[in-house]
Amino acid sequence: MRIDVITIFPEYLTPLELSLIGRARREGLVDLHVHDLRQWTHDRHRTVDDTPLGGGAGMVMKPEPWAAAFCGVRESGQAALGADVEPLIIFPNPAGEPFAQSTAQEWSGCEWLVFACGRYEGIDERVYQHLADIGCEVALASLGDYVLNGGEVAVLAITEAVVRLVPGVVGNAESLIEESHAAGLLEYPVFTRPASWTDPAGVVREAPPILLSGDHGKIAAWRQAQSEARTRERRPDLLAPIDGDAAGS
Repeated sequence: MRIDVITIFPEYLTPLELSLIGRARREGLVDLHVHDLRQWTHDRHRTVDDTPLGGGAGMVMKPEPWAAAFCGVRESGQAALGADVEPLIIFPNPAGEPFAQSTAQEWSGCEWLVFACGRYEGIDERVYQHLADIGCEVALASLGDYVLNGGEVAVLAITEAVVRLVPGVVGNAESLIEESHAAGLLEYPVFTRPASWTDPAGVVREAPPILLSGDHGKIAAWRQAQSEARTRERRPDLLAPIDGDAAGS
């Protein structure tokens, strides 16, 4: 997988050199490039923003640097991957479609992703129109119903969610099957040794005895029940489609 990130704060993406993502890069599973948008500006101040037309607070990112950046990144990517390969261009945006585990799973199968980190009040709308007109596939992704200062934090989150699903990145692939949202439920509670633990307040806390039984069938059933109970308590909205189907069947 190739990933390109366009931002005015390249240093914000340095965490992608760490942990599993960093190892995936070193092992050649992910080819990640971070680009400074300002390299595609041509004035003395390397300007990337201007006041909004029609008035209003804040600043809007100019279309010229973004169009030039996409052209440059597209050319360099196609030189490496092939002239017929096109990227999925992703804009983190609070007005976008909610990013979910299913989205991460879908994007983990892409050969090439390009992330565009907006700032200020956003990117001039004509940039999206331009990309659509030249045949680029564009996705706007929202992490939730709140606003960040820029797209960099969202790119870190989305990249980690996507890349960890690329084959070979996570050592034990089975761990991806039982985690939260993988099957539409929250993950069951987990425990480790010691089975009996005295907390700092002096309270003795025991792990569930079923986990020490060695009966894998019963353990699996217990975990499934715990996942359903936890989901019903914390995220009943995840169960609504399931309950609705059951009621209508």
